[in-house]
Amino acid sequence: MKKPFIVGITGGSASGKTYFLNSLMGAFGEDEICLISQDHYYRSRNDVPVDENGVHNFDLPSAINHRKYAEHIIDLREGKTVEQLEYTFNNPAIIPQMLTFRPTPIIVVEGIFVFYFKEIAELLDLKIFIDAKEHIKLKRRIIRDQVERGYDLTDVLYRWENHVFPTYEQFIKPSKADADIIIPNNRHFHRGLEVVKAFLKSKIEP
Repeated sequence: MKKPFIVGITGGSASGKTYFLNSLMGAFGEDEICLISQDHYYRSRNDVPVDENGVHNFDLPSAINHRKYAEHIIDLREGKTVEQLEYTFNNPAIIPQMLTFRPTPIIVVEGIFVFYFKEIAELLDLKIFIDAKEHIKLKRRIIRDQVERGYDLTDVLYRWENHVFPTYEQFIKPSKADADIIIPNNRHFHRGLEVVKAFLKSKIEP
């Protein structure tokens, strides 16, 4: 198999990466593109650092098993199929499944630290940064965490102020300078999405 083209997509929490990714993935067949997300490489809860108030901070690089993540990306690049247990964000209502990732011409690597970890950043052929204003990201985060993950508003705001925003400023925002493409997503990303789709399709056309 021809060496796959590896795309890295990052951005702050609630910048709209998931919606962008879903829209992008829908434009390709399963035999053309594979998405492998950083979300499934969180360490176990007992190995995640806690802050001064004893609250687990999942928004630090040390919460991610980035070496295993990098190994799996390399395996895909070399034509190997990999498996990884689904991460369910500690939601007891969800039974984690074993996920299977198969090599395809395009591999999408997604997560807030994919530009930060050197082992992963060096594997990327194209770097895309999804950007949005802070107040918009906060609104989206509140809605997402309350609806999808069952967090109450106090918990969401605590994590935003003490974990999410400091992490963005220290680890994620500086990586914007490394991006090949920056896509604003304050209202929509349709034009940026069309550009990315057209470029990636050119990589798999004979």
